[in-house]
Amino acid sequence: MDARRKIGLRIRELRLHKKLSQEQLALKAEIDRTYITSVENGRRNVSIILIDKIIRALDTTFEDFFKGYDNAKSK
Repeated sequence: MDARRKIGLRIRELRLHKKLSQEQLALKAEIDRTYITSVENGRRNVSIILIDKIIRALDTTFEDFFKGYDNAKSK
């Protein structure tokens, strides 16, 4: 599995754990909802700046985000 897919799955996993819709996450991160969809599906090569915005919107840290990175699984 490539890095784009792993990052997308990790974002989806954390978003669902926090019971956020893609729209809610997008609003919190100040990112378009369709962009979140593309990232979660591994279709976007997301920048570190946008990863930072998403991580902050998920109320987590880089450390916690990447702790589960290798364990992200498709649901």
